[in-house]
Amino acid sequence: MALRYLTSAAAQQLDRDLMSVGGFSIDQLMELAGLSCAEAVYHTVPPTSSPRVLIACGPGNQGGDGLVAARHLQHFGYSPQVWYPKRNAAPLFEVGAVQSDQRLVTQLQNLGIEFVDNDAFDTKLETTDAVLDAIFGFSFRGEPREPFKSALEAIVSVQKRRSLPVLSVDIPSSWGVDSGNGESALSQSFMPDVLISLTAPKLGSRAFRGKHYLGGRFVDGPTAAKYDLNLPKYPGTSQIVDITGVEPSN
Repeated sequence: MALRYLTSAAAQQLDRDLMSVGGFSIDQLMELAGLSCAEAVYHTVPPTSSPRVLIACGPGNQGGDGLVAARHLQHFGYSPQVWYPKRNAAPLFEVGAVQSDQRLVTQLQNLGIEFVDNDAFDTKLETTDAVLDAIFGFSFRGEPREPFKSALEAIVSVQKRRSLPVLSVDIPSSWGVDSGNGESALSQSFMPDVLISLTAPKLGSRAFRGKHYLGGRFVDGPTAAKYDLNLPKYPGTSQIVDITGVEPSN
C-alpha cells in the first residue's frame, strides 16, 4: 500500500471540498482533528504514568485542533496545560457574536485546565511528560516568528537533555509543508517523536522518521478517489491508524 502525500495547495482545496461538497463544518473538522490528536497522545504516553501534557497552540486552525485535543485529554484522565500566546483574531465560525477560539477557551476554562503564561513556558517544559505541537499547520510559510520560534528552540533543547515525547499535529512546526525540514537550522533540528497527519499526509512530512499516525476516518469515497488518497482501513473505533513505514505514492 502507498499513500498520497498532499501539497499545501491540495490540502487546502481538500478542506474546502470537505466543507462545500462533503457537508462538514469547520468546527466538525476541528473536533475530529483534536480527537485524533488526543488518541495519539493516549497511544504514546498513558495518563497513569505520564499525565502532564503541555499543548503548544498557534494562532490558526492548528491551534484550534490543540485546544480541542486538550479538552479530550482532560476527559481521558490527563492533566493538560495549554500555551496559547496569540489568540485568533478572525472568527472561524460563529454562534451569535462569540468567536470559535473564545468558545474553545471557555470550554477549557470551565474544566479548570491551566493556561500557561508566555514567560512560564520554559519552566513547564522542564516538568511536563509530553508536548503536543499544534503551532503551525499546512498554511505555514517562511520562518517562525516570536514567541513560537523561541518555544520550538526550547523544545529542541529539552529533547537533547532528557527523554521528552513530542507529538506534532499534521506537520512538524517550522517545517516547510511542501519542502520538509531542510530550509532552516530550526527545522533541521526539530524532529518530533510522533506525527499525527490529518486526513492525508503532507508532502513535507516525507522526511519524518518517527511514529506516524493518520487521523480522521470521515472522508467519503468520492472525495478520497478525487484526490487519490488510497486511505487505509481504520481498525475498531479509533480515529487514528498507524502508517509508520508506509511509503508515499508520489
